[in-house]
Amino acid sequence: METELPPHAGDALSVVDMHTGGEPLRIIRGGYPEVKGDGVLSKRRYVREHLDHLRKVLMYEPRGHYDMYGALVVDSELPEADLGVLFMHNEGYSTMCGHAVIALGRYAVDYKLVKEPRSPETQVNIHCPCGLVRAFVEYSHGRTGAVRFLSVPAFAFATGVTVTVEGFGEVTVDISYGGAFYAFVDAQRFGLDVTASRSRDLVDAATAVTSAVKSQVKLHHPTSDDLAFLYGTILTDGKDDYSSEPTANICVFAEAQVDRSPTGSGVTARVALQYHKGLIQLNQRRTFQSGATGSRFTGKAVEEVECGDFKAVVVEVAGRAFYTGVSCFVQEPDDELTHGFLLK
Repeated sequence: METELPPHAGDALSVVDMHTGGEPLRIIRGGYPEVKGDGVLSKRRYVREHLDHLRKVLMYEPRGHYDMYGALVVDSELPEADLGVLFMHNEGYSTMCGHAVIALGRYAVDYKLVKEPRSPETQVNIHCPCGLVRAFVEYSHGRTGAVRFLSVPAFAFATGVTVTVEGFGEVTVDISYGGAFYAFVDAQRFGLDVTASRSRDLVDAATAVTSAVKSQVKLHHPTSDDLAFLYGTILTDGKDDYSSEPTANICVFAEAQVDRSPTGSGVTARVALQYHKGLIQLNQRRTFQSGATGSRFTGKAVEEVECGDFKAVVVEVAGRAFYTGVSCFVQEPDDELTHGFLLK
């Protein structure tokens, strides 16, 4: 049964909602104005400067919530790309999102953004702001399933960096890039457990680390200044040596937003870091567990590459995404809260 929209002013915003490992993804299908720009990175700048009010409409309450995550499909300048994408959240716009890539892989096949699906896997080339990511979607008898993707070059930026963290003193962190930059710290440094401690305590510790690294460490990326920012902090269980047992982590990113999944770009960065330290070898698959929900991704380094002066690796991350619904949002002109709000 087709839903009839109420009387409203302006365009309706239509979305498909999914989740990957518990982390939401709101894919915007229609109602967005034209996004101008010659490439995906310039389109990212354009939406940030001219269309940010729509991010708030869809990510914030009353239509979203503090930890909502979104994806806007755009045209790509790369001929080999099936689609381009811009990622959005409570603070702004990310450069990479693995959980979103996993969901978008299924979405692209199911919504026919790929012309000829193939069994047992259909390749979907997704142009993210950090670069082209190749996803591979299980496909059989017209149905999509699990998704794996090959990352952009991932690398350890710096290890054993000491920063002064408010409330905790000197803390040693590692910084690694997996499409976005993350700081990594063993949660035990703060007397915390990523699977058992209160989320509020984990968020406070991770946010303090993020603030310290942002103010005390200058990041750079070999290909674009747009990529040279710290996205968040990932607290781990400290189990970085290779093991067949899962290792858990929790990612706090953007404006103290908590990832419910193991974090696809975070797993990418963590695998690159473990490979850099000699703790894993090429094609040694590890299982990464979300400290928030217990959901799992797998990750492995599959190829050595270079990224500027950095020795890097291509990382394969795999997981599953699921549909949760389809919605169409409207704005009424006399609604004082229609532009969105957040409760912290």
